[in-house]
This record gives sequence, C-alpha cells and structure tokens, in this order.
Amino acid sequence: MSLADDVAGSRAILAEIPVLAAEAALAAEQIYAKAKSRVREQVSDNGRISNALVEQHQSAAHGLAWLATYVEVLRQLAEYAGRLAEDEILGELEMLIVQVVAGEYLNQLVGGIPMNQGEFVRPHDLGLDDDDLAPLRQGAALTLRRGGNSAAARARIMELILAQQGTTTFGATGLDETMEQMRSEMRRFVEDKVAPHAHQWHLDNAYIPLEILSELSELGVFSLTLPEAFGGLGLGKESMCVVSEELSRGYIGVGSLGTRTEIAAELILHAGTEEQKQRFLPKLASGEIIPTAVFTEPNTGSDLASLRTRASVDGDVYKVHGNKTWITHPVRADLMTLLVRTNPEETGYKGLSMLLAEKPRGTDDDPFPAAGMTGGEIEVLGYRGMKEFEIGFDGFTVPTANLLGGIEGQGFKQLMQTFESARIQTAARAIGVAQSALDLGLRYATERMQFGQPIVSFPRVADKLVMMAVEIMAARQLTYYAAREKDAGRRCDVEAGMAKLLAARVAWTAADNALQIHGGNGFALEYPISRVLCDARILNIFEGAAEIQAQVIARRLLDGAN
Repeated sequence: MSLADDVAGSRAILAEIPVLAAEAALAAEQIYAKAKSRVREQVSDNGRISNALVEQHQSAAHGLAWLATYVEVLRQLAEYAGRLAEDEILGELEMLIVQVVAGEYLNQLVGGIPMNQGEFVRPHDLGLDDDDLAPLRQGAALTLRRGGNSAAARARIMELILAQQGTTTFGATGLDETMEQMRSEMRRFVEDKVAPHAHQWHLDNAYIPLEILSELSELGVFSLTLPEAFGGLGLGKESMCVVSEELSRGYIGVGSLGTRTEIAAELILHAGTEEQKQRFLPKLASGEIIPTAVFTEPNTGSDLASLRTRASVDGDVYKVHGNKTWITHPVRADLMTLLVRTNPEETGYKGLSMLLAEKPRGTDDDPFPAAGMTGGEIEVLGYRGMKEFEIGFDGFTVPTANLLGGIEGQGFKQLMQTFESARIQTAARAIGVAQSALDLGLRYATERMQFGQPIVSFPRVADKLVMMAVEIMAARQLTYYAAREKDAGRRCDVEAGMAKLLAARVAWTAADNALQIHGGNGFALEYPISRVLCDARILNIFEGAAEIQAQVIARRLLDGAN
C-alpha cells in the first residue's frame, strides 16, 4: 500500500469513527463472551469455580481480565466519541485517537495482549480458535484492524500535537467546563509551585514542604469528595481524578498526598461512629490532620488474612504489638488507620479490626516520638517526597473509643469499602505520570537536533510519542468511567481494577519510551525523566500488584460479573 492509499484509507475511517468504534466494540464483546465461557470451563470443578484450578490456569484467568479490560476500553472510547459527536465537539484529533487505539487494541486481541513486557496472552491461551475470532475478521473490526493504527494516522496526530504543544491535554477529555477549570487551576499550581522543585526534592530524598500541603488544603484537595456537612466540597470522584492526574503530572508525591486523606476519610465516613465522623472528618478536610494508612506487614503483602499485628484490650485502651512495613508518610502523620488483629483465635479476615490511632508528628531526628512505637526508613528508587517506613509496635496504645465503628472484627470489610476509590485514584495518578513522561519526551524530541533536524521528525520517535498520547486518553476514559460508576453508587470494583491495571501499564510504557527518546541523557540523574521512570514503576505494585489486580478482576468475571 502506498502512502497516498494509507492517507486515503485513514480519512475514510475517520469520517465514520463513532459508528465504526461502536460496532467494533460489539465484535470484541462477542470474543470476550466466548473466552469467558472457555476459561470458566478450564477452572470449574463440578460446575463451580475452583480456587485450585484458577491458580493452575492463572495465565488464562489473568488473560481474561486483560481481555475484558480491552473490551471495556473499546466500549468507553466508542461512547466517548459518541458523546463528543452529539455535543458537536468531536474534532480530528479525538477521532484519530479513537481510531488508533481501536485499531491497535483490536489487533492485539488477535495477535496477543501484553500483560507486561514479557508476558502475552494469546487467543489460544483463552481457549479460542480461529473460528472464534471471526467477528474481528469482518465489518468495522476488520476495517479498524487494517487501517486504524496506520502510519498516516500517527503522522497526523503528531502534527496536531505539535500544533497544540503547551496545552493541558491532547484531545478533549469529555468532561464539563467546571472540571476543566479545576484542571487548569491545578495545572497552574503545579507549574508554579511543584514542577520547578520536584526533581530536586526527588534527588535529595526530601519531604515535600509543609507549605505545599497548606496550599493544597487551601485549594480544597483534601476536602474534594467529603460531604459539605463535614467541611468538604461534596464533589464526585471525577473531580478526584482530575486533581490527582494534574498534581501527579507535576510530581507523583504531591498527587499522592490526597490519597492518604481519601482512604482515611472514606473509612471514617462509611464505617465510623457519628462521634468519630464529627471528630476527624472536618480536620481531615481542612488538612489539619495528616493521615497515613498502616496495613501492610512483612511477608504478608496482599495476603491480609495472614496479618499478625495484634491489639488487646487493657482497660480503656488497646495495646498494639507487631510490625508493619511500606508505610507512606508516617512520620509527619497525625492519624494512622491501623489494621490489627483483635481476635487472636480467628486466623482469617474475621479477626481483623481497624483502629484510628493518633500519634504526634515526628521529625527526621525523632521520627516517632510516641511510646511503644519505633521505625526505620526504607530507601526507595522513586515515589519519594513522603518517605516509606517500617514500623514496630510494642505496647503502643490506642483508646478503645478509636475502634472504627465501635465493633471488632469489621476491619477487612471496612477496608474493602475503600478499594474502589483508592484504585480509581491510583489510575488517575498513573495517567498523570504518563502525561509527565509525554511532556518530557515531547519537549526533548522537539529540542534535540540530530542529523540536521529535531528528532521528532523521525517516525519511530514520533510514533512513541503518539502512542503515549492515545493510550493516555484510553486509560483516562476508562478511569473516568469507573469514577462515574462510583459516583452513581454502583459497585465498580471490576471497573476500578481495570482502570488501575491499564493505567499502570500505560504509565510504565510511557516513561520507558520517553527515556528511550532521551537516549543516554535519560539515564543521567539530572534529567527529570529518570525520576519519572522510577515513579512510574511503583504503579504496577501498590494498591494491588498487577498480578493481584488481574486475579481479583478474573474472579469477579468468572463468578458472574460482567
């Protein structure tokens, strides 16, 4: 095919993209339905899902999660294009983004979905044969597979990106004017107060200054989703996504400060007693209380049922004994949401309780000035600015009145209520990190001259940047969808998990490719892309490692959801 044919084919697709995307999504749904049936057969014993068989066929189960994620992306991009078309704001760039993502992801459904750099799920891994893939070999799906992610389409996207360089996002997000005003406000704050200093904070392994936290409080970052009755703004999770994305675009540490409050506030709002709500929520909303989540233990990781830190009643206090690890920002925190075992005879989830454990703020010289509490810093590659710690408890006391909800044994159930929001917010942080990588890669590619021209002129450099931009929008639309589901009061653990799964992969890919564009300079600590690469790497690990995330999604799908 000639370049002229490529361009003509791309334009023909572009003219029909809302319809083509919707039809292709339906074709992908047919493939998913067959794969789900086949994988369920693999992991069932006498008609019931077997945990042992799910473990035995883990690649197939996790592959099903990825397949379902791709189908949801295709569905959400089709709806995104439809909404923009209905509002008469569907422009060329937006149509091209949908076209390229749809074309690429449909081809990956046939050729193999990358779960990471070295693991791919192929159709036959999911029990699919060539005949099962027929819906992808005809109609809109075939049209997009053949011409969606074309050289002409990518080249045109690059032209449009270069023309819009310096804008907040590439392509309309589909959010309303209020949300976009919020994005612009956060972007101005980041450009003024965060971006000029973030890399030095990282290199120095320094705390994000308390002045930044104060200004975040003034901007309403800590009060976004809390009800007005408790001093909050009463906004939805979409607002949280926009704020987290833009702050993380400047520095993931700053974007993550809101996560601490989001988790603590959700726990107290949904599970706390009225006295606990009145006491803690207004101060969380104002930023007067800085919280931290204290859940993980050495050798337990995601296996919370094995948690061993214990709390026993002694008069009107609990005395806590045990060890925690990977605790973010604990030194400067005033409040720990502390998951403990209050019933030592119950070895599973039922023996867990959540304590609202207050503590004095520490310093570098005296990190934990509280009786019965010690800790040491864990040095990390990235995700700095708040610092990670191991913490030991030896008789640390918490008033029995600070048992969340006032009833023992509810800790795991209470924690599960926060996972949807936490994963949506983590997906938004990942999008911000990916956007940061795109910003840095694009700037370098337009400024770096080689062989008499900027390196962005070379197709493989430009293509890397284009794929960053289009996948960022794909992850963004999936994340916003999960947020809308949460705001509507619908269960969205699958959607939130999918958003986190995809966005984390997109962030790492974007950071890796942006560093590649920098060449040897990207490997130098003085270049910010070295920091962004380190920051991106954690996103596939925390708030549920990618493997755990895929496992959770797969179990829900196989048990009947979606």
